[in-house]
Amino acid sequence: MIGGLATKVATTAGAGYFPIAPGTVGAAAGVAVWWGARALGAGLAAEVAVAAAVLVVGAWAAGETERRTGITDPGIVVIDEVLGQLVTLLAAPWTWQAALAGFLLFRVFDIVKPPPGRQLERAHGGWGIMLDDLAAGVYAAAVVQAAVWWWPEWFA
Repeated sequence: MIGGLATKVATTAGAGYFPIAPGTVGAAAGVAVWWGARALGAGLAAEVAVAAAVLVVGAWAAGETERRTGITDPGIVVIDEVLGQLVTLLAAPWTWQAALAGFLLFRVFDIVKPPPGRQLERAHGGWGIMLDDLAAGVYAAAVVQAAVWWWPEWFA
């Protein structure tokens, strides 16, 4: 384990060190952050502000961790999954169904990386680490919103 504030942020307080599927663990942490923000009564504007802060701080932390490890997009960096989940669930209803759908859809889009995800991943340093997950979150959010529109009773 490497130390420092950047690594703590990049690994989402150590979630990135989970030995099996750390990205999935990071995504689950993102759902927990979203759920907690909703429980505190954060509105859409506050959630957007949190996501923006995670993007900027996460890009710094991911870039620093990449530099310290000497590994491009190190597997321990999972703050990008937190961002992706926050974006996925921004306007979703506060239900377990939305959380589950958002979690699964984000993981699919994060793994598949449809355009421009793969291209954004090539951006320099921490921005590349963060931006492909931002794109996956936007795709997943669109599908979640469409599902909520088509099947509102399932998300109630």
